[in-house]
Amino acid sequence: NSHLNPFLHTPTCSRQINIPQAHFLNHFISSMPRELITVQVGQCGNQIGSRFWDLALQEHASHSNTHFHDSMSTFFRNMDPSSGQELHGEGRIRSLRARALCIDMEEGVLNGLRNSPLGELFDDELFIKDVSGSGNNWAHGNRVYGPQYHDRLEDAIRHAAEKCDSLQCFFLMHSLGGGTGSGLGTYVLEMLADMYPDVYRFNTAVFPSADDDVITSPYNSVLSLLKLNEYSDCVLPIENQALFDMTTHISNLASKQKMLTPKEYDPNENASSKGKKSKPFGQMNNIAANLLINLTSSMRFQGNLNIDLNEITMNLVPFPKMHYLIPSLSPLVMPKDVKLPPRRLNQMFLDAFDRNHQLMKCDPKHSKYLALGLMVRGNVQISDINTNIQRMKKDIDMVYWNRDGFKVGLCSVPPIGQPYSMLSLANNACIADRFQDMEDRFMKLYSRQVYMHHYTSHGASKDLFKQALHSLKDLKSEYQQLSTMQEPS
Repeated sequence: NSHLNPFLHTPTCSRQINIPQAHFLNHFISSMPRELITVQVGQCGNQIGSRFWDLALQEHASHSNTHFHDSMSTFFRNMDPSSGQELHGEGRIRSLRARALCIDMEEGVLNGLRNSPLGELFDDELFIKDVSGSGNNWAHGNRVYGPQYHDRLEDAIRHAAEKCDSLQCFFLMHSLGGGTGSGLGTYVLEMLADMYPDVYRFNTAVFPSADDDVITSPYNSVLSLLKLNEYSDCVLPIENQALFDMTTHISNLASKQKMLTPKEYDPNENASSKGKKSKPFGQMNNIAANLLINLTSSMRFQGNLNIDLNEITMNLVPFPKMHYLIPSLSPLVMPKDVKLPPRRLNQMFLDAFDRNHQLMKCDPKHSKYLALGLMVRGNVQISDINTNIQRMKKDIDMVYWNRDGFKVGLCSVPPIGQPYSMLSLANNACIADRFQDMEDRFMKLYSRQVYMHHYTSHGASKDLFKQALHSLKDLKSEYQQLSTMQEPS
């Protein structure tokens, strides 16, 4: 791993203690690295995780001189390959290990990850796998595999956590439509809440689209949402259809610029001989992974307005269960051989409201905002950010009791290949439309009680379905009520 060369130490917290005698403590807190453990569950979660770790290595390598700096400890441990002992403090990079748990009940994806160039990043004891899978059944993942693997999961979680000095967050990556990501993923989420209640729990959750090919995905997603409402601190919802539309938009931009032919970059290049369109999951996972890279940039690199993940929940989540933040990215993640002109700063602020840049098919621009996070990377002046925010305010319908509900982060290190970028996180009432879609799809099955026996035979009671539906309706109603809230006269 010595050729990977990740490097760059920066403060990650700017809290001030208004006590003169606390000067040393204040400096210590502001420079103390914070660790983040990723928990990748199911095929989708591990494929996104694989891209995430590849991008993280590339980004640190671009600032590297083969020296392990404290900021790298957010994601990595530096190991002595001969003794197997961790090397604490700064020094030459010897062998990197990722702070990651990789979990799947089918072994194909994990075997591929283990045998890939990234394989040596991961500890064997943090790989947990089976061979038969969960059969697209939330109950099989949650009620069968969860208890069966509970002790191994608990040992792996504790093993990873005990190697952290200041663990800030568990970051779960999983889908809600299948069996393992939804069922076992939410089982692990509940375990984390029980084992480490004071450590933040973020979920990057891939929501199924209307044309999802898993017939039981409406059951799986609503049952998962019940657990996300209760045990997650923050959910970043991603929708497959939105990612697919983004790759199509990227392809069209590339073709228009005559920098890449459609044949070279075709979202449907894996289409079957019957003409059925196959989604470009590699490119879609790349977009999702870039979301996580930009979200964590302030934990790893310097900046005038660095923010920790706990500040995101503090500022963007006004009520406990209303913790769903719709992400958008600018610039779009382009293929390596496509070089479009860089986006100007004011264009990126417009992109935050453009459907082509949103990772979930919602329309926040025409709905009410509860809060809005804008995380900017690159050599950008705070005054320019404030100017753009003031320009945007007239077009934003912010809830009356939080007119200034903007949280801004500024990391001075730009993403690879771009002068700057922006990640927007919108807590917006428009997500109620997606919850309504989930409810409609759920009811098509539930009203006829079809496929229920597959779930009850694996330990999921019929009352659990009622509870999940009730939780979904309540969450949808809370967002809808805020969308119509008017300032008292």
